[in-house]
Amino acid sequence: MTTDGQDHRPPLEVGAARSKIDIRTRVLAQRDGLSGAERAGLSERITARLLALDAYRNAGCVLAYVGFGGEIDPTRFVAATLSQAKSLVLPRVERGSRTLKLYVVQDPEQQLEPGVWGIRQPRADLCPEISATQIEFVLVPGVAFTRDCERLGYGGGFYDRFIRGLDPRPALVAAAFALQLLPELSMSDTDQRIDRVITADAEYQRNG
Repeated sequence: MTTDGQDHRPPLEVGAARSKIDIRTRVLAQRDGLSGAERAGLSERITARLLALDAYRNAGCVLAYVGFGGEIDPTRFVAATLSQAKSLVLPRVERGSRTLKLYVVQDPEQQLEPGVWGIRQPRADLCPEISATQIEFVLVPGVAFTRDCERLGYGGGFYDRFIRGLDPRPALVAAAFALQLLPELSMSDTDQRIDRVITADAEYQRNG
């Protein structure tokens, strides 16, 4: 990171034969190499861009996520959604069925518990479940992305299955550090593209 506060790291070179596992390993290692100060500063700038999106501003029901590891910190995004009287929805991973269940959360401090992989998720006994048809904006997590909004997730396929089943389709937006943007990704038939990728300094939209 340079003294002007911008993330000018070059994109990771990717060959067509490189496996998804290798890409995840390399990108996560770079992402986890950011200092706490870098992560906090970039997260703040990315969040400001997210909150300024028309798709977010016009949405009354927003699906977000609780960050873990070296992910962008979504704390301010979650707090802003609650403060704007939008419905905040968080996912609960159902490992057996390999699906996401969605719950409206009003008090993250009191209504979340450790779940799969230690990620905090809604308590089903405290939060009302909601249908995906009510979601208008989705903050989508991921490991790597391209400028054409291709996405590489963590390998469980939860969000690919979730996105594939959405009808109607809400705005699907990812927040990423610049180092998570790759020149290309090898996409399978089940991999789902999203609509936008937001970094600290740029916004990329899906073509077609």
